[in-house]
Amino acid sequence: MKAIMHRAVLTLPYLHHVPKLAEPPVALGEGTAIIGRASVGNGAYFGALAMIRADGHYVTVGDDFWFGARSAVHIAHERIPTVIGNGVTVGTNSTVHACTVGDECVVEDNVVILDGSVVGDGCVIAAGSVVFPRTELPAGQWCEGSPAKPVRPVTAQQLAAARARVRGLILATRVQPMEGDGFSGGESNYVAPTAATRGRIVLEPDTSVWFSCELDADKYEISAGSGTNIQDNTVILAHAGPVKIGTEVTIGHNVTLQACQIGNKSLIGMGAVIAPGTVVEDDVLVAAGTVTLPGQRLTSGYMWAGRPARQLGVLDDVKRDIIKYGASHYVDYNRDFLRTVEST
Repeated sequence: MKAIMHRAVLTLPYLHHVPKLAEPPVALGEGTAIIGRASVGNGAYFGALAMIRADGHYVTVGDDFWFGARSAVHIAHERIPTVIGNGVTVGTNSTVHACTVGDECVVEDNVVILDGSVVGDGCVIAAGSVVFPRTELPAGQWCEGSPAKPVRPVTAQQLAAARARVRGLILATRVQPMEGDGFSGGESNYVAPTAATRGRIVLEPDTSVWFSCELDADKYEISAGSGTNIQDNTVILAHAGPVKIGTEVTIGHNVTLQACQIGNKSLIGMGAVIAPGTVVEDDVLVAAGTVTLPGQRLTSGYMWAGRPARQLGVLDDVKRDIIKYGASHYVDYNRDFLRTVEST
């Protein structure tokens, strides 16, 4: 695949779409990637393993964008783009997904902003918050929680202080990508060029591993069944035992899995942390930002959320369709990226 390097920022096409950069972003570490129908303005700074992926829809980013290490910007297939204004700061290990973020916003570390949300100009989203789908946060507010809600107005001085603090942390954070062992999957597996794997990795057909992922099998094994996708910036650790992922599973952006088992046709939401010994049974939806307890069992047929995870309700046909829809679209992405590799 033809790739262009801008100060160690990897730019890749998706089908016939090529990223448009007003000027080369400043990379503060290795493994940064911009893919597909993305446009980025002047004065952008990217931490290590930060990723913008515009495959099914477009991503537009304004001027003076600061983007922390291991953070991800993505879209919702062909349905919802992502639009980020001018002067926006996104901290470390955060996910900005299929939403609109207004000018001068500060998104702190470990935040998830979900599909269809609109964050007004000059907002601060506190560390660890989850902005639920289709949420509208008014301009000039400090917002926090899961779901994130406005807590108090933010003055100009407070906004400037938050921006300076998060940008200082971006500059100070040193993330070293894991050294991989060259695993590239099979003929029907797309493994992104900035993903790293180590140890015994077993991928069934149509299973994909996306940008900035790290799969460290140590002395055990990491396996994933057919039609499963492991999305950008996910870290999977098999240090204390194997990690087994079933068929047609979606592992969302910025997820952490440790020595656990994930059942068939389940979805692990963005930013979730699955503790060692956790068993997620078949047909489970784990909401974004959920944290399980070691050894916890998430029973089939339910949505789970919270810190620690708890049952929120029975899965209905709408939620099952979301799981099925996402997995099938990632099979399509897998095949599209493989075709792009073959044609270049």
